[in-house]
Amino acid sequence: MTPSLIDLASLAGGAIDGHVIAALERAGFPGLRTRHGYVVQRLLAGDRTITGIARSLGVTQQAMSKTVAELERMGYVHRDDDPEDARRRSLSLSSRGMAAVDTARAVRLRLLTRVTADVGATRVADAEAVMRAVLDALSLAGRVDDRTMPVPPGSDTDEGSTHGEEQLDGPGSAPGISPR
Repeated sequence: MTPSLIDLASLAGGAIDGHVIAALERAGFPGLRTRHGYVVQRLLAGDRTITGIARSLGVTQQAMSKTVAELERMGYVHRDDDPEDARRRSLSLSSRGMAAVDTARAVRLRLLTRVTADVGATRVADAEAVMRAVLDALSLAGRVDDRTMPVPPGSDTDEGSTHGEEQLDGPGSAPGISPR
C-alpha cells in the first residue's frame, strides 16, 4: 500500500526534526531536542516569562519551568531580572541560543534548496499550499504563523498539558529550533 499524504507528512516532519537535531549536534550544539524548539519559538515571538510561554503552549508552568531550566543549564537561555517587575525573571535567548537558531535555519534552508533543485519551485510552492491546507484542516495554520504550535500528545513536553487538544512539536514541526 502506498503511503498517503498524511503518512508522508508525518514521516517527513519527524525525519526533518531528526536531521536538524543531528546537524545541531555536529555543529557543537548538544542536548537540544525538538521540544526545546517550542520555547525558542515563543522567545523569538516575544514571550519573556515561563508563565506566558506555558499559557501560550497549553502546558503547565511546572512543565515549562523544567524545559527552561534544561535550556538554561545548556547555555541557550538566560534569565534576567525583569525591569518592569522585580518579582519576575525575564527570559531571553543567549548568544549561543541565537547561534543554534541560525544553524537550524541554515540546515532547513539547505534541505529546502536541495528539494527545490530536485523538483522545482512550482512543485515546492504547491506542496507548501497542500501542507497549509492540512494545517488549516487541523485548525493549526494560524498557530504556525504566530509561533504557538501546541505540544503533540505523547511528547515528553506535553506532560502537564492544560488542555486536551493536540499539543509542542511542530513548520515541519514548530520547532526543530526554528522554521523561520
